[in-house]
Amino acid sequence: MSRIGKKPIPIPANVKVNNKKTEIIVEGPKGSLSMRLPGEIDVTQEAGTIVLKKLVDNRRGRSLYGLTRTLIHNMVTGVSAGFQKNLEIAGVGYRAELTGSDLLKLHIGFSTPVEYRLPKGIAVKIVKQVNLTLTGIDKELVGRVAAEIRSLKKPEPYKGKGIKYAGERVRRKVGKSAGA
Repeated sequence: MSRIGKKPIPIPANVKVNNKKTEIIVEGPKGSLSMRLPGEIDVTQEAGTIVLKKLVDNRRGRSLYGLTRTLIHNMVTGVSAGFQKNLEIAGVGYRAELTGSDLLKLHIGFSTPVEYRLPKGIAVKIVKQVNLTLTGIDKELVGRVAAEIRSLKKPEPYKGKGIKYAGERVRRKVGKSAGA
């Protein structure tokens, strides 16, 4: 039995939820998100909260129960407060710059700068050329973009150079020792 699925989702005052039979649309001050609902789950609104109910009690229905509740909760949080991921660039001469509104140019040790086009709905703020803050209303999209940017140059274990999440610890290895 899912304990997550049973919890009601509180709706903030500035968020509007439009519940259709097969789709739920959440609108707030930061934007609008929608999601197709699985047929095994019924979603209802009661006194400022969203309540989910399983229509089918099989393996798939139980799996989708907690997942759907979490996805709807992330939508409500995203349109009201938003999500952010912080990245740090480490290395001599490594830096980032924003060209235009959606082209991120990364100087990360290659012969030419790496260009990454930001998808619609993601904003980036660069602090001191080495700290990036990605923000958006879709949690999945913010996390995916952060992972894609990090994968361009993962932190290496000998000198720690590369792109890492803020607060991430890189396990360092001891390099070669000088001759005997």
